[in-house]
Amino acid sequence: MPPDLRQLRYFVAVAEERHFGRAAQRLSMTQPPLSQAIRSLEEALGVELFARTKRTVELTAVGADLLPEVRKLLALADGLRPLAQSLVRGEAGSLALAFVSTADYGLLPQLLREFAVRYPRVRLQLAEATSDVQIEELVAGRIDAGLIIPPLPPRHAASLSYLPVMREPLVAALPSTAVLGAHRAGRARGRVQGQLSGEPPDWDDAPVTLTELAELPLVIFPRRLAPGFYDIITGCYGAAGLTPRIGQEAIQMQTIVSLVSAGMGVALVPQSLRNLRRTGVVYRPLAERAPIVETGLVWRTAEVSPVLAGLLDVVRSHVAAASALTRRGRKA
Repeated sequence: MPPDLRQLRYFVAVAEERHFGRAAQRLSMTQPPLSQAIRSLEEALGVELFARTKRTVELTAVGADLLPEVRKLLALADGLRPLAQSLVRGEAGSLALAFVSTADYGLLPQLLREFAVRYPRVRLQLAEATSDVQIEELVAGRIDAGLIIPPLPPRHAASLSYLPVMREPLVAALPSTAVLGAHRAGRARGRVQGQLSGEPPDWDDAPVTLTELAELPLVIFPRRLAPGFYDIITGCYGAAGLTPRIGQEAIQMQTIVSLVSAGMGVALVPQSLRNLRRTGVVYRPLAERAPIVETGLVWRTAEVSPVLAGLLDVVRSHVAAASALTRRGRKA
């Protein structure tokens, strides 16, 4: 039989005391059963751990080499209960979280910072994926939660829970070389104002109209991969009586902005994408009422682990704090 933890603890006590009598006293037992336990351990391992004489007990070379390893094993065993308690409280463990690329430039870093402060021992496994891929991964049990752009597919709505986290307006991403008629002077004024107000140099606060945008090719997500986001963008054109000229499609926000930088067209992107700096791109607000894009957290309703419950607490706290900040801003 393999050695048990009790025998290993006896071995460490005798090795440290170098005396069976003192070790037995330390372990609150008599010497004969201690000696027998050490003999059983040596038989189980097939080695001699101690060189015994009538007066002394010394570790053999094998025993001396084995002692630090046994101490490590006992330390691991002693840590099992605290670890189990941390796991049940959601303070340790792992969590697989996926996210849409639009979340990577505002929402995701904020949530990760807040989560790391509250749960520093949780290992996060992060993966970027489109909303449709995240839903399939969730249903298959390969991820625990995802940051998506709604809506949920009707066939999965009953098994998944959804929490709205952030709503932000769309802004226009334009090639910096684009000339948009009458707003040329406005752009210049906006750049000056931006420099005075501390705005990043790739943000121009002179609004652009959808009519101007409609003259240029549109770079957009494929509808089959992001139907909600696609419909928001094309819907705002339709509401203005316009038909967008679809120029290029790309599945990552970084690629979309890079295509804009290359002069391949314009794009409507969430406002947080202003944090994605790219040479040759300027971001501008829409003159019309800007459409709103929502990002939310989705998870399997029936499978909320302690670690996932911790993430939900962080997300709900984030939503509450953001809502309070918005209310204060409105009052001001």
